[in-house]
Amino acid sequence: MDKGRQEEQLLARRQELLAALGRIESELDQPATADLEDWATEREGDEVLEALGHAESAELRALDAALDRLARGTYGTCLTCGEPISAARLAAVPTAALCRTCAAGA
Repeated sequence: MDKGRQEEQLLARRQELLAALGRIESELDQPATADLEDWATEREGDEVLEALGHAESAELRALDAALDRLARGTYGTCLTCGEPISAARLAAVPTAALCRTCAAGA
C-alpha cells in the first residue's frame, strides 16, 4: 500500500467535501420565498440538503481520523485487534479503521 498516494486521495476527497458543504450551507442560507407552495417545496429540498450535509460531515470526520492515523503511523492497522487492514479493504474504504473481521463483528 502506497501511503503517500493514499494520503493524496484522502486530502482530495476532503477538499471535495469541504467544497460541497460550503455549497450546501450557501444554499440553505438563501432567503425563503413568500409563496406557500414554493416554500413547501423549498423546505423539502432543504431537508434533503441538511441530510446530505450531515452525511458529508460524518465522512469528513472519518477522513480527518484517517489522516490523523496516517500522521501517527497507524493507518492500515485495525484499531480493535491491531492486525493489518487489507490493501483491498483500504482501496474500497480508505477511511477504514477496522479490519474486515472486526468490522463484521461490530
